[in-house]
Amino acid sequence: DSILSNDLGVWEIFLPNNADGSPPIPHGSRVKVRMDTPSGIKDSIPAWIKYSVQTPGDIPYNGIYYDPPEEEKYVFKHPQPKRPKSLRIYETHVGMSSPEPKINTYANFRDEVLPRIKRLGYNAVQIMAIQEHSYYGSFGYHVTNFFAPSSRFGSPEDLKSLIDRAHELGLVVLMDVVHSHASNNTLDGLNGFDGTDTHYFHGGSRGHHWMWDSRVFNYGNKEVIRFLLSNARWWLEEYKFDGFRFDGATSMMYTHHGLQVTFTGSYHEYFGFATDVDAVVYLMLMNDLIHGFYPEAVTIGEDVSGMPTFALPVQVGGVGFDYRLHMAVADKWIELLKGNDEAWEMGNIVHTLTNRRWLEKCVTYAESHDQALVGDKTIAFWLMDKDMYDFMALNGPSTPNIDRGIALHKMIRLITMGLGGEGYLNFMGNEFGHPEWIDFPRGPQVLPSGKFIPGNNNSYDKCRRRFDLGDAEFLRYHGMQQFDQAMQHLEEKYGFMTSDHQYVSRKHEEDKVIVFEKGDLVFVFNFHWSSSYFDYRVGCLKPGKYKVMWGGWAGGESW
Repeated sequence: DSILSNDLGVWEIFLPNNADGSPPIPHGSRVKVRMDTPSGIKDSIPAWIKYSVQTPGDIPYNGIYYDPPEEEKYVFKHPQPKRPKSLRIYETHVGMSSPEPKINTYANFRDEVLPRIKRLGYNAVQIMAIQEHSYYGSFGYHVTNFFAPSSRFGSPEDLKSLIDRAHELGLVVLMDVVHSHASNNTLDGLNGFDGTDTHYFHGGSRGHHWMWDSRVFNYGNKEVIRFLLSNARWWLEEYKFDGFRFDGATSMMYTHHGLQVTFTGSYHEYFGFATDVDAVVYLMLMNDLIHGFYPEAVTIGEDVSGMPTFALPVQVGGVGFDYRLHMAVADKWIELLKGNDEAWEMGNIVHTLTNRRWLEKCVTYAESHDQALVGDKTIAFWLMDKDMYDFMALNGPSTPNIDRGIALHKMIRLITMGLGGEGYLNFMGNEFGHPEWIDFPRGPQVLPSGKFIPGNNNSYDKCRRRFDLGDAEFLRYHGMQQFDQAMQHLEEKYGFMTSDHQYVSRKHEEDKVIVFEKGDLVFVFNFHWSSSYFDYRVGCLKPGKYKVMWGGWAGGESW
């Protein structure tokens, strides 16, 4: 048959089944699109490919025609959970989710990690790096094949089994989706798909993200919109994901990508010539489509600019996200940890935690995967540094760094959950203060700027999660994990994150005390570096007797 151009100018061909009913292209076959372009023959992986693999000895990935026989297709057995009133999200990466230095699998994640997440008290799991990306070290953010689940973790059926098991456990499954940019690979990605620079992307410098070394979509192109909208629906419909965390929304909404600019809150910064109106309209269309087809689906947007109406419904003029990530909180904690305890301002902490746009819900976090990457430090590492290597055994000596670090690690996480938003996120392992950083296996490389970056001999040693540390009852990590678990269950019982009642009654700079009410609970935090208080009076709205639900001091605890 001939390939024909339809009335939208899109070339298409329909291949009927063979006479015996078998597909014209056998399941598992390698496929590619070959185009005779003005610059010569161009081979590309089909843009809508559902599966791609890297065969031994090959550098680029190969597109695979994926249509298994009915008896091999996974059949979902469990209904999708309803959207929880308050989201408590466990942020994960399948590949690094093993304690062993290796790439983990969907199957092992299903059997080993999901029960852990449930036991810890989280009600949602966010999975990163699902869309196929040929460079593992990109953390999944340089996507090459948008409709294909990463084959390095297993098959599409394995991923479906993972999601079904999560639903059986009552966990909402969110996908970290990347529509903000694409890999600049020409051999196995969308870049140069038809031999031109502009098939899916802006031409010239606007089509190249100078910071991320990637391609920028042209959101004003109808076929790009169709491609991305159908991509969002595909993951919800085919794999039963319950929603998305949309990466890099700030980069999409502004032609300057939010880089080398300061957002002060002035409205001309949001609604000026630097705003990519096509991208904002795309985000509105995407949210409208998702919520129209799947009312229970959750969308969370990553925006550092504070774009007004970002998390308001499209019907009232908003961009349409259910939540925005409260990204200033993590930055504030790192800023404070770089200074002295004496310099902490209680009013500034409260302001950062509560500085949210009216009626726009936020997912807050003390730290995410960003703070865990090589070149940065987790909160635990900022607090305890090298002492974590030698003084975490319960039957051994401690140090002031360890005692202070464990106490502040707990306090920072609890006050962030209590006052920071209507949802909460934690990156896997940080609940128990996972030591060190994440460093993907990599060789030496030269950046576009010419800067040389040494490799790590392609080691997986720091690209794993030492869950055994949090489970070891003879280590202080275990107590930190127990605290986080109790924190999740406290929120599950009282639902304080989404309570309408919130009142901050004290921000005492000399005492370093913060007191606030959230729902039926009164939270009292003493951030003083040396003073403890007895018979310390705090106000409360409702008269009567109050029961101590939780308490701790000097690194110890009575919870």
